[in-house]
Amino acid sequence: MTHVRKTIKPIASGLAACLLLTACGGDKEPEEQRVTAAQQCDDTLSPDAGRALEAVLRTKKFVHDPRGGLNRSGEELTADYEERGRTTMHPPMCRVAVPGSLDRLDIDFGLYDVDEPFGDVHPRGLHAYDMGREAQSGPKKAYLFVTCISSRFNGSEQRPARIRGELTFTHSELPDTPAIRQANLTVLHSVTLAVVKRLGCENNAGLPDKPVFTPKPD
Repeated sequence: MTHVRKTIKPIASGLAACLLLTACGGDKEPEEQRVTAAQQCDDTLSPDAGRALEAVLRTKKFVHDPRGGLNRSGEELTADYEERGRTTMHPPMCRVAVPGSLDRLDIDFGLYDVDEPFGDVHPRGLHAYDMGREAQSGPKKAYLFVTCISSRFNGSEQRPARIRGELTFTHSELPDTPAIRQANLTVLHSVTLAVVKRLGCENNAGLPDKPVFTPKPD
């Protein structure tokens, strides 16, 4: 019985010590709660894009957004290219949600086919802008299409990677105004620019440092 008591005591002491630490992880602190606009989408939002995000989602505080989407999207796009994917889709690179609300915004990336840039979906009510290869924006969706030449895409000197960035609202009652369309494109441009920089695209895949809102004729 003495031997049993000596065994139990160290175990109990160890459990007590573990409870004093964060998730038994030593002195490692929990991940910072990323709830401001600037912290969304792996810190890819410019100051203008952060303000645009606050405007279209009508809040300054967001549901916690963990890191990791930027690296994952880069890996998915390079894998798609190696597999010679024409039109590809993936889970959102980032998801921005409002506490206690149905309002949510997703941004995702994939490859596009020059003949069917939107894939199986042909959205209506979008307006064209002169940015990248093509840019389209409306109150509930925005698209930004670019082509990328990079060492990450083997053979892209002859066959540039065609990258589609897509911003989608799951719930929105925003009006179809130039200000709303431009705000959506500002957010999407900022995240797309970070993606093409991460991929090492020549000339940032043709994207300017700041978004361009020159309308294209219908």
